[in-house]
Amino acid sequence: MQTKTLPIQDPNAQAAALALLAAQQIIAAPTDTVYGLMCRYDSAAAIELLYEAKQRPPQKAIPVLIGDPTQLALVTPAPLSPLAQSLMARFWPGPLTLVLPALATLPAILTAGQPTVAVRMPDHTALCQLIELAGPLAATSANISGGPDSATVAQVLAQLDGHIPLVLADDESERTALPSTIVDLTDLTPRLLRPGPIAEAVCALLQTFGHSC
Repeated sequence: MQTKTLPIQDPNAQAAALALLAAQQIIAAPTDTVYGLMCRYDSAAAIELLYEAKQRPPQKAIPVLIGDPTQLALVTPAPLSPLAQSLMARFWPGPLTLVLPALATLPAILTAGQPTVAVRMPDHTALCQLIELAGPLAATSANISGGPDSATVAQVLAQLDGHIPLVLADDESERTALPSTIVDLTDLTPRLLRPGPIAEAVCALLQTFGHSC
């Protein structure tokens, strides 16, 4: 397989990405943190390809990216807790991933058989536009499992060239080059699972709800 690279702002690139996603293929694209490997969230076949390309252990679930908060209803049941709503209002779009209850209709391969799903809305306009058209995307960092995260197209290709059909490129946009902060909201007491770039601000908000990090 030859991996193509196209600028994400190019309408032709967006059309190519949408066609591949509709055909249950995987792509790589930039976010506001690191580059990600992405596919349809509701396609077990596509998610299996993602696991294979990344060489990811099957017991590790795949997070989901949304392009708009209205897409949350496709992955997690309503109503959301006041804490979840406050975190989303404060940090979305941005580098915050929330672990929420998963809809029972989600593919088991996406959630690794768990009753939870990790969700984020990235602060990247072109990517969110793509997700609004494609639907939520299963997404994980664009690297071989255990390898370094990719902040540039060159770093993506160094690990995945020939394993994916398309990389959407946007090396000019600012990004943290750090994976997102992760908070688990599925228990009565929220848990900070990964500090990421905004842990201090997230912990400050949690404290206003009577929780510590």
